[in-house]
Amino acid sequence: MQSIRFKSAAWPVASTGLMVRTLPLLMPLLLATLWALTSHYGWMSALVLPSPLTVMHSAATFVPQELAAQLWISLLRLGCGLLGGIMLGMVLGMLFGLSRTLERAGMPLFNVLAQTPTLAWIPLLMLTLGIGEALKLTVLIKAVSVPMTLCVCSGIQQTPRALHEIARTLQLPWWTRLRRLTLPVMLPHVMTGVRLAFSQGWVSLMAVELLASSEGLGYLLVQSRQLFMLDMVLVCIVVIGAFGVAGEHLLWKLEQRWIFWPPPAPGQRHDTASAATSKFIGWILPAFLCLWWQLAGAQHESTFLPAPTAVLAALFTPENGWEAALATSLTRTLAGFMLGASAGCLLGCVLGRYTVADRLLTPLLSALRGVALFAWLPLLTAWFGLSERACIAFITLSAFFPLLLACQQGMRARPVALEETARVLQLGFWQRQRYLTLPAMLPALFAGLRLSLMHAWVGAIGADYFIASGDGLGSQMIRAQQLFQSERVIAGVMLIALVSTLFYHLMARAEQHLNRWRLR
Repeated sequence: MQSIRFKSAAWPVASTGLMVRTLPLLMPLLLATLWALTSHYGWMSALVLPSPLTVMHSAATFVPQELAAQLWISLLRLGCGLLGGIMLGMVLGMLFGLSRTLERAGMPLFNVLAQTPTLAWIPLLMLTLGIGEALKLTVLIKAVSVPMTLCVCSGIQQTPRALHEIARTLQLPWWTRLRRLTLPVMLPHVMTGVRLAFSQGWVSLMAVELLASSEGLGYLLVQSRQLFMLDMVLVCIVVIGAFGVAGEHLLWKLEQRWIFWPPPAPGQRHDTASAATSKFIGWILPAFLCLWWQLAGAQHESTFLPAPTAVLAALFTPENGWEAALATSLTRTLAGFMLGASAGCLLGCVLGRYTVADRLLTPLLSALRGVALFAWLPLLTAWFGLSERACIAFITLSAFFPLLLACQQGMRARPVALEETARVLQLGFWQRQRYLTLPAMLPALFAGLRLSLMHAWVGAIGADYFIASGDGLGSQMIRAQQLFQSERVIAGVMLIALVSTLFYHLMARAEQHLNRWRLR
């Protein structure tokens, strides 16, 4: 009898464990079944949505014959870009982190360059470097070095001052101080920077290969889309997503294995310089570069680097149509941002609140997020055409995932004690959301909103590049690049940087205003 009772009692536990393991597979199986039924009954044209059997048959012949060689080319470019960008980011991050003077002098200009999307520089780099390997490597190094620099600088600056004082008291040599103090504190930030660098590099590589390349996975996507071979496009998207997810998982495993010590309490860096002095020092380097740029442009007329006065003249010339182009890009950005942010916020709250929904949908969404953003463009243009709908759909997709992750993490971080207090007080649903959930989510929510808005802006520029609508800011820059009008290209870069900085500061001000109660 005891054995019978034991088995009957263990059965629910075993079934629950089996359900937990199989639940993430349910949604992919449902989508695959719906895809097969759609193809079988002809609910959608086979040209628009090939059948699963067609895609698998194409993959069996396409992968070994063409895709494998192009994949190797893309991975080689990514490896070189990661190596160069990580090394540059380590050097810049250590310089900014160790020297307060260099930080005050160089960090403001670096922040402006960092807030300018990498995509905005591609037309200008195409003018100066062509469409060869130098273009791809430069774009990758820029995309990779920015998060690496910021993470390394943050790691050095957050080193507790007590550790430095102990090292000076013990008179540790510089090598021992570096090995026992600096590196252990920096390594978590370095690994975070490497993970962000890989993600940014993978997305930037796909973008530059789609726009200007005759080799690589991005080139295969463009070629397959032009021939309307959507089965090949789907195979490329699956491969891009698989390598993106595998790379992030590998870096996460390495971080878990290498960093096994508890993080130290973050230190606070005390700056003895006044705010006015810091701002003045921050303007010295940009002013010097602008003066050198003007003198060089006046003495040597250059097609690729015109003088700042020529750029400003091109920017304020009404015939260039910057106002209409900027208005079009901003309208698309805000429309896609509202759609993507709303969907991401709603779904993120559901995933963070309900465990079953989290286990059911999160693995599938993580796989979709692993696909480099610009890899979806050929598929979206095949489904929606080269129209306004395709632009809005791509911008919506760009804004969706950042807010999804932020709201999911914000809901998971809700204080359990406050939840119990709300149940004891029998608060209603809307009262609980207003007084408990929303205040607890605000930090994560605004972090997601900032990223979502910036991703929407990048998506709008990318849509202008790849969807030839002809009326957006990116379309104006591509047209100017084709006509070798570098002053108009640089003017477009300045507008993109200005809007990016404006978006960032507006979101920061809104976050500071709504979170002011936390400082009371």
